Amino acid sequence: MDFLPLYFQLQGKPCVMVGGGTIALRKAILLQKSGAIINIVARKVLPELRQLAESTEGTIRIGDYSVADIEGMFLVVAATDDEALNKQVSDDAHQRQLPVNVVDSPELCSVILPAIIDRSPLVIAVSSGGKSPVLARMLRSKIESLVPAAYGRLANLVGGFRDKVKLSYKTVDERKNFWEEVLNGPIAEMVFAGKDTVANQMLSQRLDAEPAEMIKGEVYLVGAGPGDPDLLTFRALRLMQKADVVLYDRLVADQIIELTRRDAERIYVGKKRSNHAVPQEDINQMLVKLAKEGKRVLRLKGGDPFIFGRGGEEIEQLASHNIPFQVVPGVTAASGCSTYAGIPLTHRDYAQSVRFITGHLKNGTADLPWDELVHTNQTLVFYMGLVGLPIICQKLIEYGRNPETPIALIQQGTTEQQRVLVSNLREMPATAVKEQVRAPTLLIIGEIVTLREKLAWFEH
Repeated sequence: MDFLPLYFQLQGKPCVMVGGGTIALRKAILLQKSGAIINIVARKVLPELRQLAESTEGTIRIGDYSVADIEGMFLVVAATDDEALNKQVSDDAHQRQLPVNVVDSPELCSVILPAIIDRSPLVIAVSSGGKSPVLARMLRSKIESLVPAAYGRLANLVGGFRDKVKLSYKTVDERKNFWEEVLNGPIAEMVFAGKDTVANQMLSQRLDAEPAEMIKGEVYLVGAGPGDPDLLTFRALRLMQKADVVLYDRLVADQIIELTRRDAERIYVGKKRSNHAVPQEDINQMLVKLAKEGKRVLRLKGGDPFIFGRGGEEIEQLASHNIPFQVVPGVTAASGCSTYAGIPLTHRDYAQSVRFITGHLKNGTADLPWDELVHTNQTLVFYMGLVGLPIICQKLIEYGRNPETPIALIQQGTTEQQRVLVSNLREMPATAVKEQVRAPTLLIIGEIVTLREKLAWFEH
């Protein structure tokens, strides 16, 4: 290990920056965030840097560097393009045993300013010891995506209860087990959901309750998107890795299911038209039962759970039993499939509105407001419309839509198996039969479909 990672307490401490350009400004911003008093020494100083130093009640001295400039400082930073000057600052600081950082010259440094993930008071630092700052920044970006911003608020919540926990749990192991339970359970999830006050109340109750009273599970209603795993949200991935039990639909891709915890129990509750593996009412009851057993339950649904996903029915049942739950939106099929097909849903020249419609016609009837669906300046998106495709096309023509109106049928959108058929209202039903189209599919109807010829990108 070339450098020992240390965290400096610089709040209210004087630091000196030798240099007044853009490099110095980047380093000074970090010092300001730590609460340091920033003093600048340079022949020229950027206005932004001057303003930043003054905001910390630091000084600006215009002129050449002098060894007196580093006397009494807690940290010295050399950020000039003059190699000889940078080395002089480094030598002077080393002679006085002052921590010194020389930008882009690790051999002259006694301290390195790392790439930082700031979730204050939680701070994560990544350093390559000056060997590859770009690599350190790349790793920082990866970690940024894995650590939600709310972790800082979670750290503050925990900090406020440390003394009380020490009184309640006498041994180190007891306290460790307690905090692991809190940080991996519903209390932390309340913070991630932005409900800090609720989390505070739950933590207080947890400390006052007997362990047996706290056995209570939680349900995560997560939208898995239209198929491509890369379209999952960060929150979805995090909850997928926490769940003890996974209830998943037919439309959830195998690659997405594989992203759940390896040791989680997986239960298939998929539904096809007129063939429900598990009736919806049984799914609702199963969610309640598993949560009451103290399990973290992931309800993984294709697309978005609140757009033709019956998510509202499921959480309504959970709410009636006082089961904690979270809902994570997913990329709905209309957005995902249209994008991957190269068909915008709105466009100033073609469509100023878009309507999402269920094509799963109840009891085989066509009870839809067809007179509202024939306006030419809107895009129609039919979910689950394959079986009802002939009726949909027939009714739109019957109510006045031009039979030549373009229509796109997208099968298994956003996946490697994606197929896109483009036709018109008159011919699409026969085309779908000829091409032996299979669910899942999505229908997009409107003049905007003509843009696909220019904008299709995914197949290429």
